[in-house]
Amino acid sequence: MNKEKVYAMSFAKTYPMLIAKAERKNRTRAEVLEITSWLTGYTNEEIEDLMKSDISYGDFFLQAPSLNPNRKLITGSICGIKVEEIEEALMQEIRYLDKLVDELAKGKAMEKILRK
Repeated sequence: MNKEKVYAMSFAKTYPMLIAKAERKNRTRAEVLEITSWLTGYTNEEIEDLMKSDISYGDFFLQAPSLNPNRKLITGSICGIKVEEIEEALMQEIRYLDKLVDELAKGKAMEKILRK
């Protein structure tokens, strides 16, 4: 899938897939919201509201209130690509969230996921 297609995808359709991935591994929606809030600076309520809007996945990240500076500590592979080596800034932000939800689904502790 090309990056423009990823950026144009509906946040309202994409984000629930991340929640479902976590829930299949006995993690919670609240944990996914916490991770997303930590990464982007949106409140849980803002994220819930955006899930009811027509915002694109790319715009969700472009309009993030406050990207966490510690997100640069996120390393490792997602879909066979090291997140720290992704050159396209917007794609890197998207993959950071994917990586964090992957870590959650694999049972990693929240304090480690949130780089505390």
